[in-house]
Amino acid sequence: MNILVVYKKNFEEVHDVGLQTLKEMLHRLTGDEHHVDFKPREHVRRADFIARDLVVVFGGDGTLTSLSHNIDAATPVMGVNSHPRIDDPGGSLGFYMDSSVTTFEDDFRRVLSGEALVNTLPRLQAIIDTTSGNRYTTDPAMNDLLIANTHQYAPSKYHLRRGAEQTHQHSSGLLFSTWLGQGAWLRNAMSESDFLSLQQQAQTVQGHGRYFVFARDLAPEQRTAHPWAWRAWTDLDTTITSDMHRGYVVPDGWDEVHFNRGATITVNAHAPTLTLLTFRTTIEEKLVTEFRKS
Repeated sequence: MNILVVYKKNFEEVHDVGLQTLKEMLHRLTGDEHHVDFKPREHVRRADFIARDLVVVFGGDGTLTSLSHNIDAATPVMGVNSHPRIDDPGGSLGFYMDSSVTTFEDDFRRVLSGEALVNTLPRLQAIIDTTSGNRYTTDPAMNDLLIANTHQYAPSKYHLRRGAEQTHQHSSGLLFSTWLGQGAWLRNAMSESDFLSLQQQAQTVQGHGRYFVFARDLAPEQRTAHPWAWRAWTDLDTTITSDMHRGYVVPDGWDEVHFNRGATITVNAHAPTLTLLTFRTTIEEKLVTEFRKS
Protein backbone atom coordinates (compact mmCIF):
# COMPACT_ATOMS: atom_id res chain seq x y z
CA MET A 1 0.00 0.00 0.00
CA ASN A 2 1.02 3.58 -0.67
CA ILE A 3 -0.01 5.49 2.47
CA LEU A 4 0.00 9.21 3.27
CA VAL A 5 -0.25 10.40 6.88
CA VAL A 6 -1.23 14.07 7.25
CA TYR A 7 -0.99 15.46 10.77
CA LYS A 8 -1.92 18.54 12.73
CA LYS A 9 1.15 20.40 13.95
CA ASN A 10 0.52 22.99 16.65
CA PHE A 11 3.41 22.30 19.03
CA GLU A 12 1.13 20.95 21.79
CA GLU A 13 2.70 18.05 23.61
CA VAL A 14 -0.34 15.80 23.32
CA HIS A 15 -0.19 15.92 19.51
CA ASP A 16 3.58 15.46 19.34
CA VAL A 17 3.54 12.47 21.70
CA GLY A 18 0.63 10.93 19.82
CA LEU A 19 2.32 11.42 16.45
CA GLN A 20 5.50 9.72 17.66
CA THR A 21 3.46 6.78 18.93
CA LEU A 22 1.61 6.61 15.60
CA LYS A 23 4.90 6.56 13.68
CA GLU A 24 6.25 3.73 15.82
CA MET A 25 3.09 1.66 15.37
CA LEU A 26 3.02 2.19 11.60
CA HIS A 27 6.70 1.25 11.30
CA ARG A 28 6.00 -1.97 13.19
CA LEU A 29 2.80 -2.76 11.28
CA THR A 30 3.99 -1.96 7.76
CA GLY A 31 7.70 -2.81 7.79
CA ASP A 32 9.08 -2.85 4.25
CA GLU A 33 5.84 -4.15 2.75
CA HIS A 34 4.06 -0.75 2.58
CA HIS A 35 5.28 2.75 1.75
CA VAL A 36 4.34 5.49 4.27
CA ASP A 37 4.88 9.27 3.93
CA PHE A 38 4.31 11.77 6.76
CA LYS A 39 3.35 15.38 5.97
CA PRO A 40 2.25 18.26 8.22
CA ARG A 41 -1.07 19.79 7.20
CA GLU A 42 0.58 23.15 6.49
CA HIS A 43 2.96 21.67 3.89
CA VAL A 44 0.77 19.17 2.10
CA ARG A 45 -0.15 19.78 -1.55
CA ARG A 46 -2.78 18.29 -3.85
CA ALA A 47 -0.11 16.29 -5.68
CA ASP A 48 0.77 14.50 -2.42
CA PHE A 49 -2.61 12.71 -2.52
CA ILE A 50 -2.26 11.26 -6.01
CA ALA A 51 -2.06 7.44 -6.31
CA ARG A 52 -2.50 6.80 -2.59
CA ASP A 53 -4.17 3.63 -1.35
CA LEU A 54 -4.94 5.18 2.04
CA VAL A 55 -4.85 8.65 3.61
CA VAL A 56 -4.52 8.76 7.41
CA VAL A 57 -5.52 12.10 8.95
CA PHE A 58 -4.12 12.66 12.46
CA GLY A 59 -5.82 15.58 14.22
CA GLY A 60 -9.45 16.66 14.57
CA ASP A 61 -12.37 17.36 12.24
CA GLY A 62 -10.83 20.72 11.25
CA THR A 63 -7.69 18.95 10.06
CA LEU A 64 -9.78 16.67 7.87
CA THR A 65 -12.07 19.35 6.43
CA SER A 66 -9.11 21.63 5.66
CA LEU A 67 -7.52 19.09 3.34
CA SER A 68 -10.39 16.82 2.28
CA HIS A 69 -10.87 18.75 -0.98
CA ASN A 70 -7.55 17.25 -2.11
CA ILE A 71 -8.87 13.70 -1.75
CA ASP A 72 -10.81 12.02 -4.55
CA ALA A 73 -13.73 9.64 -4.13
CA ALA A 74 -11.64 6.51 -4.75
CA THR A 75 -9.12 7.10 -1.96
CA PRO A 76 -10.17 5.79 1.49
CA VAL A 77 -9.56 8.08 4.46
CA MET A 78 -8.88 6.99 8.04
CA GLY A 79 -9.41 9.67 10.71
CA VAL A 80 -7.34 9.40 13.90
CA ASN A 81 -8.28 11.78 16.72
CA SER A 82 -5.01 13.17 18.13
CA HIS A 83 -6.64 14.63 21.27
CA PRO A 84 -9.95 12.87 22.06
CA ARG A 85 -12.44 14.71 24.26
CA ILE A 86 -13.14 11.46 26.08
CA ASP A 87 -9.60 11.71 27.52
CA ASP A 88 -9.64 15.48 28.11
CA PRO A 89 -12.63 17.88 28.21
CA GLY A 90 -10.50 20.35 26.25
CA GLY A 91 -9.91 17.86 23.47
CA SER A 92 -11.59 17.38 20.10
CA LEU A 93 -15.00 15.78 19.53
CA GLY A 94 -13.65 14.38 16.27
CA PHE A 95 -17.00 13.37 14.77
CA TYR A 96 -15.33 12.02 11.62
CA MET A 97 -12.28 10.65 13.48
CA ASP A 98 -13.33 7.14 14.53
CA SER A 99 -9.85 5.99 15.50
CA SER A 100 -7.38 7.21 18.19
CA VAL A 101 -3.87 6.36 19.30
CA THR A 102 -5.42 3.86 21.73
CA THR A 103 -7.33 1.95 19.05
CA PHE A 104 -5.11 2.64 16.02
CA GLU A 105 -3.24 -0.65 15.89
CA ASP A 106 -6.39 -2.79 15.83
CA ASP A 107 -8.13 -0.34 13.48
CA PHE A 108 -5.22 -0.33 11.02
CA ARG A 109 -5.17 -4.12 10.94
CA ARG A 110 -8.88 -4.02 10.01
CA VAL A 111 -8.00 -1.68 7.12
CA LEU A 112 -5.34 -4.10 5.87
CA SER A 113 -7.73 -7.05 6.12
CA GLY A 114 -10.58 -5.17 4.41
CA GLU A 115 -12.79 -5.29 7.53
CA ALA A 116 -13.22 -1.52 8.08
CA LEU A 117 -16.67 0.01 7.60
CA VAL A 118 -16.82 2.03 4.38
CA ASN A 119 -18.87 5.26 4.52
CA THR A 120 -19.62 7.28 1.40
CA LEU A 121 -19.97 10.95 2.38
CA PRO A 122 -21.84 13.38 0.10
CA ARG A 123 -20.23 16.75 -0.50
CA LEU A 124 -21.46 20.16 -1.62
CA GLN A 125 -20.17 22.21 -4.54
CA ALA A 126 -20.77 25.68 -5.91
CA ILE A 127 -20.46 26.37 -9.64
CA ILE A 128 -19.68 30.01 -10.37
CA ASP A 129 -20.50 31.60 -13.74
CA THR A 130 -18.90 35.03 -14.04
CA THR A 131 -20.17 37.98 -16.07
CA SER A 132 -17.17 37.55 -18.38
CA GLY A 133 -18.27 34.04 -19.32
CA ASN A 134 -15.86 32.01 -17.19
CA ARG A 135 -17.04 29.02 -15.16
CA TYR A 136 -15.31 27.35 -12.26
CA THR A 137 -16.26 24.99 -9.44
CA THR A 138 -15.29 25.45 -5.81
CA ASP A 139 -13.63 22.77 -3.73
CA PRO A 140 -16.12 20.21 -2.38
CA ALA A 141 -17.41 20.80 1.16
CA MET A 142 -17.93 17.98 3.66
CA ASN A 143 -19.91 19.99 6.23
CA ASP A 144 -21.14 23.33 4.99
CA LEU A 145 -20.78 26.07 2.43
CA LEU A 146 -21.45 29.80 2.85
CA ILE A 147 -22.38 32.36 0.21
CA ALA A 148 -22.35 35.94 1.54
CA ASN A 149 -21.21 39.53 1.11
CA THR A 150 -17.47 39.80 1.75
CA HIS A 151 -18.29 42.75 4.02
CA GLN A 152 -20.22 41.04 6.83
CA TYR A 153 -21.60 44.37 8.07
CA ALA A 154 -23.41 44.80 4.72
CA PRO A 155 -26.45 42.74 3.67
CA SER A 156 -26.15 39.93 1.17
CA LYS A 157 -28.40 40.85 -1.75
CA TYR A 158 -29.21 38.32 -4.46
CA HIS A 159 -31.90 36.84 -6.68
CA LEU A 160 -32.59 33.25 -5.65
CA ARG A 161 -34.08 30.45 -7.74
CA ARG A 162 -34.89 26.83 -6.87
CA GLY A 163 -37.00 24.82 -9.27
CA ALA A 164 -39.92 26.96 -10.43
CA GLU A 165 -39.69 29.30 -7.40
CA GLN A 166 -37.73 32.54 -7.37
CA THR A 167 -37.37 35.61 -5.15
CA HIS A 168 -35.08 38.48 -4.22
CA GLN A 169 -33.53 38.38 -0.75
CA HIS A 170 -31.62 40.55 1.72
CA SER A 171 -30.01 38.35 4.35
CA SER A 172 -26.69 37.71 6.11
CA GLY A 173 -25.91 35.06 3.54
CA LEU A 174 -26.99 31.57 2.57
CA LEU A 175 -25.69 28.62 4.58
CA PHE A 176 -25.76 25.17 2.96
CA SER A 177 -25.12 21.92 4.82
CA THR A 178 -24.83 18.22 4.06
CA TRP A 179 -26.89 15.72 6.07
CA LEU A 180 -23.79 14.66 8.04
CA GLY A 181 -22.61 18.25 8.46
CA GLN A 182 -25.80 19.44 10.12
CA GLY A 183 -24.28 19.24 13.61
CA ALA A 184 -21.52 21.70 12.74
CA TRP A 185 -22.48 25.28 11.83
CA LEU A 186 -26.10 24.76 10.76
CA ARG A 187 -27.27 23.68 14.19
CA ASN A 188 -25.75 26.78 15.81
CA ALA A 189 -26.93 29.20 13.11
CA MET A 190 -30.64 28.93 13.93
CA SER A 191 -32.81 28.56 17.00
CA GLU A 192 -33.21 25.11 18.53
CA SER A 193 -36.91 24.95 17.56
CA ASP A 194 -36.17 25.97 13.96
CA PHE A 195 -33.38 23.42 13.74
CA LEU A 196 -35.51 20.59 15.12
CA SER A 197 -38.33 21.47 12.72
CA LEU A 198 -35.95 21.38 9.75
CA GLN A 199 -34.37 18.12 10.90
CA GLN A 200 -37.77 16.46 11.30
CA GLN A 201 -38.64 17.51 7.77
CA ALA A 202 -35.38 16.00 6.52
CA GLN A 203 -35.85 12.71 8.37
CA THR A 204 -39.08 12.05 6.49
CA VAL A 205 -37.45 12.53 3.08
CA GLN A 206 -33.83 11.46 2.98
CA GLY A 207 -32.01 10.60 -0.20
CA HIS A 208 -28.96 11.06 -2.39
CA GLY A 209 -28.21 14.60 -3.51
CA ARG A 210 -30.23 16.33 -0.77
CA TYR A 211 -28.86 19.13 1.38
CA PHE A 212 -29.97 21.83 3.81
CA VAL A 213 -30.35 25.53 2.93
CA PHE A 214 -30.76 28.32 5.48
CA ALA A 215 -30.97 32.09 4.83
CA ARG A 216 -29.36 33.75 7.85
CA ASP A 217 -31.04 36.75 9.50
CA LEU A 218 -33.84 36.88 6.97
CA ALA A 219 -36.62 39.38 7.73
CA PRO A 220 -39.80 37.79 9.20
CA GLU A 221 -41.94 39.04 6.31
CA GLN A 222 -39.62 37.34 3.81
CA ARG A 223 -39.73 34.08 5.78
CA THR A 224 -43.53 34.13 5.66
CA ALA A 225 -43.77 35.11 2.00
CA HIS A 226 -41.22 32.57 0.75
CA PRO A 227 -40.73 29.75 3.30
CA TRP A 228 -39.04 27.57 0.66
CA ALA A 229 -36.26 30.18 0.37
CA TRP A 230 -35.71 30.58 4.11
CA ARG A 231 -34.96 27.02 5.16
CA ALA A 232 -35.21 23.83 3.15
CA TRP A 233 -34.10 20.23 2.74
CA THR A 234 -33.90 19.76 -1.01
CA ASP A 235 -32.37 17.88 -3.91
CA LEU A 236 -32.93 20.75 -6.35
CA ASP A 237 -30.13 23.09 -7.40
CA THR A 238 -30.12 26.43 -5.59
CA THR A 239 -29.08 29.24 -7.94
CA ILE A 240 -28.38 32.83 -6.94
CA THR A 241 -27.49 35.83 -9.06
CA SER A 242 -25.44 38.27 -7.03
CA ASP A 243 -26.64 41.81 -6.42
CA MET A 244 -23.59 42.50 -4.22
CA HIS A 245 -20.56 44.51 -5.25
CA ARG A 246 -18.40 41.65 -4.05
CA GLY A 247 -19.27 38.33 -2.45
CA TYR A 248 -17.62 35.03 -1.66
CA VAL A 249 -18.20 31.30 -1.42
CA VAL A 250 -16.52 29.59 1.56
CA PRO A 251 -16.47 25.76 1.59
CA ASP A 252 -16.02 24.27 5.08
CA GLY A 253 -14.78 27.58 6.50
CA TRP A 254 -11.47 27.50 4.62
CA ASP A 255 -10.59 28.94 1.21
CA GLU A 256 -12.66 31.91 0.00
CA VAL A 257 -13.70 32.11 -3.66
CA HIS A 258 -14.73 35.66 -4.61
CA PHE A 259 -17.25 36.83 -7.19
CA ASN A 260 -18.62 40.20 -8.36
CA ARG A 261 -22.10 41.61 -8.98
CA GLY A 262 -23.95 39.74 -11.73
CA ALA A 263 -22.20 36.41 -11.15
CA THR A 264 -24.43 33.34 -10.94
CA ILE A 265 -23.67 30.68 -8.32
CA THR A 266 -25.32 27.26 -8.43
CA VAL A 267 -25.11 24.98 -5.39
CA ASN A 268 -25.91 21.27 -5.20
CA ALA A 269 -24.77 18.10 -3.43
CA HIS A 270 -23.34 16.43 -6.53
CA ALA A 271 -19.66 16.99 -5.79
CA PRO A 272 -17.38 13.92 -5.72
CA THR A 273 -18.04 11.92 -2.56
CA LEU A 274 -15.49 11.16 0.17
CA THR A 275 -14.75 7.59 1.29
CA LEU A 276 -14.35 7.53 5.08
CA LEU A 277 -13.41 4.42 7.06
CA THR A 278 -14.87 3.78 10.51
CA PHE A 279 -14.46 0.83 12.84
CA ARG A 280 -17.13 0.60 15.55
CA THR A 281 -20.20 2.12 13.90
CA THR A 282 -21.18 3.80 10.66
CA ILE A 283 -20.97 7.59 10.52
CA GLU A 284 -24.78 7.76 10.08
CA GLU A 285 -25.28 5.79 13.31
CA LYS A 286 -22.76 8.00 15.07
CA LEU A 287 -24.72 11.12 14.03
CA VAL A 288 -27.90 9.68 15.55
CA THR A 289 -26.04 8.90 18.79
CA GLU A 290 -24.56 12.41 19.03
CA PHE A 291 -28.00 14.00 18.64
CA ARG A 292 -29.47 11.76 21.30
CA LYS A 293 -26.74 12.87 23.70
CA SER A 294 -27.51 16.54 23.08
